[in-house]
Amino acid sequence: MRHHHGVTCPHLEAIDAGLETAFTIDASRVTFGAGSLREVGERARAHGIRRAAVVTDATMRGLDWFDEVEASLRAAAIEICVFDSVAIEPTDASLDEAIRFARDARVDGYVSIGGGSVIDTAKAANLYVTHPAELRAYVNAPLGDGRAVPGPLAPHLACPTTAGTGSEVTGIAIFDWLAHHAKTGIASMRLRPTEAIVDPRCTRTLSAGIVAASGMDVLCHALESFTARPFTKRTVTKPRPASQGANPWSDIGCREALRSCGAHLVNAVAGDNAAREQMMWAATLAGIAFGNAGVHAPHAMAYAVAGLVHTPHATAPVPDHSNPVAIHAAAVDELSGTGAVACGV
Repeated sequence: MRHHHGVTCPHLEAIDAGLETAFTIDASRVTFGAGSLREVGERARAHGIRRAAVVTDATMRGLDWFDEVEASLRAAAIEICVFDSVAIEPTDASLDEAIRFARDARVDGYVSIGGGSVIDTAKAANLYVTHPAELRAYVNAPLGDGRAVPGPLAPHLACPTTAGTGSEVTGIAIFDWLAHHAKTGIASMRLRPTEAIVDPRCTRTLSAGIVAASGMDVLCHALESFTARPFTKRTVTKPRPASQGANPWSDIGCREALRSCGAHLVNAVAGDNAAREQMMWAATLAGIAFGNAGVHAPHAMAYAVAGLVHTPHATAPVPDHSNPVAIHAAAVDELSGTGAVACGV
């Protein structure tokens, strides 16, 4: 049974044991709906952006979605500097290229349009330009120093074009550190994009393979957050971490994301645009959920594999770490005997 509603026995036990008794919810401001890409310019200007780094990849730059964002920014009289060399599955080398670009361009804000790789690259560029340091400084320990981000970042408007990673609403940036043959990342609430502008029309141009891989990412985020260790079982730490454990808010997002996966994923893969819109909403909900609860075994296991495998899906680009996580989720499900994956879809 879930335990989060009101002051229940686990809460009383937590108080007695000196464990956590409260949780915090953080999320980007979210605008969701068809045509919302046309609002990027006015929203960027409202945040004081006058010269923006528009971070994307070469494929996305050739699509109408990029053109809409560019036109919106220009209509708002915002100068744009386009970086379209994002690597699918970012590496320390590709992040360094983006950081140098943003620094040299002297931008005062960021707009990312693309999948998780694009959004994560914009997060890293924003961080290291705003608070310069060696790469290892903010990278998660033990590979990095795990240093706290010292202050606010420049405004960042994230426009996801895949229904999977949820990066538009999380404070996490993932990359492959080539010298270590490992996938790792940076985690801080300050990395969360200022606004997420989620236009489900972007999923209409995705292949069936990418929709399937993205959808499994949504499913895994929701399942892992829903089955994460409850926040009342964690020791009190200051400041409270983003991955604080399952809580009433994350449970709501997880349940709805799981329901949507069960109801719409198959039709979304088959090309139904209404179903793809629902999967885009599920991705945002699951992103907010795991951004405030955390994920667990499948992601932890998958990173060991993903750091060694760099061959993209036949219909590349595939959203970040989708397939390895899904594979390990199935393995954990079988070992635990819960049947959670089967129930989810």
